[in-house]
Amino acid sequence: MSQTTYLSNEGHDLTREEKKVLAGTLVGTTIEWYDFFIYAQAAGFVLAVLYFEPLGEDNAALAQIVAWASVGISFLFRPLGAILAGWVGDRYGRKMVLVITLMGMGGATVLIGLLPTYATWGVLAPILLITLRVLQGLSAGGEWGGAALLAVEHAPRHKRGLFGAYPQIGVPLGMLLATGFMFALNAMTTEEQFLQWGWRVPFLFSFVLIIVGFLIRLKVDESPVFVEMKARKKESSAPLKELVTTHKKYTFLAALIFAANNAAGYLVIAFFAAYGVNTLGMDRNDTLIASLIGGVGWFIFTLFGGYISDRIGRVKTFQIGYGIIIVWAIPMWFLLDTASLPLFALAIFILTIGLGPSYGPQSALYAEMFPANIRFSGVSIGYALGSIIGGAFAATIAQTILNTTGQSWLIGLYIAILATVSFIAVSMVPKKLQGINLNDDSEREEVTVTSGSR
Repeated sequence: MSQTTYLSNEGHDLTREEKKVLAGTLVGTTIEWYDFFIYAQAAGFVLAVLYFEPLGEDNAALAQIVAWASVGISFLFRPLGAILAGWVGDRYGRKMVLVITLMGMGGATVLIGLLPTYATWGVLAPILLITLRVLQGLSAGGEWGGAALLAVEHAPRHKRGLFGAYPQIGVPLGMLLATGFMFALNAMTTEEQFLQWGWRVPFLFSFVLIIVGFLIRLKVDESPVFVEMKARKKESSAPLKELVTTHKKYTFLAALIFAANNAAGYLVIAFFAAYGVNTLGMDRNDTLIASLIGGVGWFIFTLFGGYISDRIGRVKTFQIGYGIIIVWAIPMWFLLDTASLPLFALAIFILTIGLGPSYGPQSALYAEMFPANIRFSGVSIGYALGSIIGGAFAATIAQTILNTTGQSWLIGLYIAILATVSFIAVSMVPKKLQGINLNDDSEREEVTVTSGSR
């Protein structure tokens, strides 16, 4: 597939349905990731004290590690969520999955906001907290694949990267919404009030967001590729079996491609703010301001990454992003450790320059890697496995490295090694997959055969 082929039709104007799709995927993923991220931020600030109290009495550092681990546990259930969502999405449509996952994620979030603490319910409190976190993981495992494919499969060939970036920017927007909420509450409450009830408000507010997202997603039509696939009766009787037997290489590559971005992203989402407060002694408001600046950078460069991938290629865009992360992963800690707000924020912002190009084109890249009948399963499971390898315990590993060695730059080394692995993985994806007909499996087969990949 030549470069000129997938850059044709530059004059395409967005149709009403395409605008609805972009709005539906953007709003939905923003709400889903808002739900996911307020938990991560609460884990950095209050959960160790409120739900893992016995550990904190003897070892505050251990309690914080366990709180970070509770963030990672949900990632272990993402593949199961992806399998279930893939089964439904490949048979009954992308739209149905998006509605189900939105309700599951939002419902769990509201219940966390109502959950009594360890002081009230004892050991039952952390058990229920982890259970609700698992439900969030199941929902997140199915959310991304549906939103990504709905956007990409509605896109013209020459704008798949840009369209696919819309569900991606839901991540930094969700982070901005969550962080902004935490910042406002922290500014308006005393420390005691924040611990008693203030941290619950963002969780309870999710109920309003669920209603908004539900109404918007109901108005979005089903993916045209899925509709055509159903009309041609190409539905697979066992997409998961086919995925693991004939497309395992691409599934594995998809996981490795995402791993480093997810790991570095979770440092931006929650760890840096907690590190600034708990280790460097910074004011919580200052670290939240730095996180907000990072979120703005992540939003800008993710959208730009999707846009530029339609012009210079998705593989090259990923390589640029991961190259920046590899180079910056260690030096950024020397700026962070100054505990100066301007330098702390600058370190995070520069990191997002690499995060954006290695995340924005992901939806389009993954969609072009798998045939239509197993595409939902392929992209969802690859994404879920990558989140386990990368982000699931990134904060836990970072905290453990810090507690064990006392050297923050070693956390950067860990991220740089992961980014190198992801760089190599994306380099193994055939560039000729870009711009192929998403309905024509023979075109994909020709590319994968000539490149020696399946």
